[in-house]
Amino acid sequence: MRNRISHGMSTHSSPQQGKIALVTGANKGIGLETARQLGRLGISVVVAARDHAKAEAAAATLKREGIDAVPLNLDVTSTADIQAAAAFLESHYGRLDILVNNAGINAENTFTGNNSQTVTQAELRKTFDTNFFGVVELTQALLPLLKKSPAGRIVNLTSILGSLTLHADPASPIAGSKALAYNASKTALNAFTIHLAAALKDTPIKVNSAHPGWVKTDMGGTDAPMEIADGAKTSVELALIGADGPNGTYSHLGNTLPW
Repeated sequence: MRNRISHGMSTHSSPQQGKIALVTGANKGIGLETARQLGRLGISVVVAARDHAKAEAAAATLKREGIDAVPLNLDVTSTADIQAAAAFLESHYGRLDILVNNAGINAENTFTGNNSQTVTQAELRKTFDTNFFGVVELTQALLPLLKKSPAGRIVNLTSILGSLTLHADPASPIAGSKALAYNASKTALNAFTIHLAAALKDTPIKVNSAHPGWVKTDMGGTDAPMEIADGAKTSVELALIGADGPNGTYSHLGNTLPW
């Protein structure tokens, strides 16, 4: 976690008022907090969640805090939901400035040990459907709207557990956390970040992977050292980078992580 990214990370490099952001899995935890922090800067936030009632409740909470928040029913594993989301954004806003691919699951219900010999096909497919395939499909569907933004930003919520470099080092802090489905899905997501960033390098769009840290969420558990407000910071920083900011990187709170 060295080589601190110091350029283009200021939230004051350009006015945020009037921007449109979509945050998936925004009904709770890091997703909700990311929407909150973006909304406090004057960004209109589309709060997406699989359960429409939960999306509505989250948007209502943010509205009470003075944030322009709109609920959206979006299951990232549903092609119909993805197409409907793209149509909604097109008709209501005509563009998209920020996409935070925050929705993610851990079907194995563990982060410890090595389950490479026992992980089931069902766990692998369920995890990849949400953490990788859904992200790719949604992002591709929304690229036409992101290309209409003067400075489109895509943030993919990954994890340090997706680092092959660290997993290959038996002395690394994540060496004992080899839950294959979750980790591999985040490694694949990192590959998508690199590939998409390269494909869009001649456009104003920037694509980066964000590791939020080990955070006190339903997934992270109560033993996690980081509070939710801090867990959202990396996503928010990468969503607001200026034209001189990073592209195709993997970071946590401004510090680069090894692929």
